[in-house]
Amino acid sequence: MNNQENLFQAIRLEDLNSVKEILEENKDLLNSKDHRGSTPLLLASYYGNVDIVDFLLKFKPNLDEKDGSGNTALMGVCFKGFYDIANKLIEAGADVNVTNSNGATALFFAATFNRMEIAKLLLEKGADTSIKDIRGNTASSQALTQGLNDIAELVK
Repeated sequence: MNNQENLFQAIRLEDLNSVKEILEENKDLLNSKDHRGSTPLLLASYYGNVDIVDFLLKFKPNLDEKDGSGNTALMGVCFKGFYDIANKLIEAGADVNVTNSNGATALFFAATFNRMEIAKLLLEKGADTSIKDIRGNTASSQALTQGLNDIAELVK
């Protein structure tokens, strides 16, 4: 395996020491992508590894980089429900209104998967409730299709 493959494997294994060792040796790998288009930050966020996310944020990675599906790290944590990482990404400067290839934002993910606290955080940080995806849905209308009336009302 090369250093890039080793980095992504270390993230999957939640091996912070190896991640530190690899990146301190080669900082250029910070914004590299794996076979799915994920960056180290995107992958660590998706796995919910706060320690690795904290370490990666010190290097000032591209917070809004998209994976092969057009999703960002913030979108992934909204889907998974990792509030602490969502907050860290936003505080570091992640754009709450970036859209993926379907036109969805992080708020769409929070609403669709009933992540009430994350939705509140996104709204506090300026999430735009009027953004429509490629099918013309807003985060609120998307939540309604899932029968999630409370969060649909919140993100209206």
